[in-house]
Amino acid sequence: MDEILLIFGMTVVTFGARYPILALVGRMKLSPSVLRALRYVPPAVLSAIVAPALIAPNHQIAITPTNAYLIAGIVAIGIAAYRKNLMLTIGIGMIVFLVWRVIIGG
Repeated sequence: MDEILLIFGMTVVTFGARYPILALVGRMKLSPSVLRALRYVPPAVLSAIVAPALIAPNHQIAITPTNAYLIAGIVAIGIAAYRKNLMLTIGIGMIVFLVWRVIIGG
């Protein structure tokens, strides 16, 4: 029962924090500069989520060739910049990660 109340409470807080802003913005006309700036929000959020996992996978900074997360991330960034294909980037990144883990014995 406590879990249900917790989930309900989190739903109310999340909805209450986001809906008023979305309702207001839906009725306002945003300037082109604001719209242009908002295009950078998803990549910034994704980078903030992914970067710590690449650099410190075990909660310690590991910028070494034995860090398969970092190596696969670097390769994925290169593929994404070169080909601009999401599925190709994910697939090659996963393959590099798995192969690198086998090579280094992780």
